[in-house]
Amino acid sequence: MTGTHLIEDVAAILREVADEAILPRFRTLAQGDIEEKAPGDLVTVADRESERLLTARLPGLRAGSRVVGEEACAAEPALLKTVGDGTVWVVDPVDGTANFAAGREPFAVMVALLQAGETVAAWILEPISGRLCVAEKGAGTAIDGRRLVADRAVPAPDALRGSVLTRYMPPDVGGAIDRRLCGLGAVTPAFYCAGAEYPSILTGDRHFALFWRSLPWDHAPGALIVAEAGGRVTRWDGSPYRPAVDGQGLLVARNPGVWDAAHAALLAPQP
Repeated sequence: MTGTHLIEDVAAILREVADEAILPRFRTLAQGDIEEKAPGDLVTVADRESERLLTARLPGLRAGSRVVGEEACAAEPALLKTVGDGTVWVVDPVDGTANFAAGREPFAVMVALLQAGETVAAWILEPISGRLCVAEKGAGTAIDGRRLVADRAVPAPDALRGSVLTRYMPPDVGGAIDRRLCGLGAVTPAFYCAGAEYPSILTGDRHFALFWRSLPWDHAPGALIVAEAGGRVTRWDGSPYRPAVDGQGLLVARNPGVWDAAHAALLAPQP
């Protein structure tokens, strides 16, 4: 268990970092403030400064802890293999960087606290609105201080709405998924920000999201937030999602019944 004080202390740090490093740069970035660290993968001065500040401040909240951040892993990929060792803060300093760099929403700051590879607490802050989603393993999910429990309704397959992010899928995998989308009610536009995708499954008009790439800073925070509200987050085959274990493909659903329906529509073997 993490405790109320830790939940509040991390939230305060996220708000401070957003105010210091992110919000002043929104829609004020110069050309030299944006770089492409990999084809189609942007990083800005806000990402780097946010991660620097989080790396300096978070370990002081938990003795013996350390930070594994997205930008540190971009510079030193071997760090990714250490997220299962000890007590680790997994940090996405600006989730939705492409949106942020283009001067549009949504974007978020996300943190997950892992102990021996298991997520025990999570935070997602949307700097513009100030909305804060938090979860603690075994203690539930809250948005802006109000406990959230997922809707238990299970729509018919042709009424299911969700995001299907095929961008990183191999062509044969993405093609097979695309051919099955006609069985759904609607495929909603992706936010290109996991920090918006996960909460929207609980609060918005989408019931599920299907991902291929599952880097821990993108998914560990949201996965706990959905799961602690009563949703289901697994690998495509139904096996548990663990941020410290390599794997591809995630199916995120508002509740177990929606997971079953989405899995049957998109992923189950066909006769």
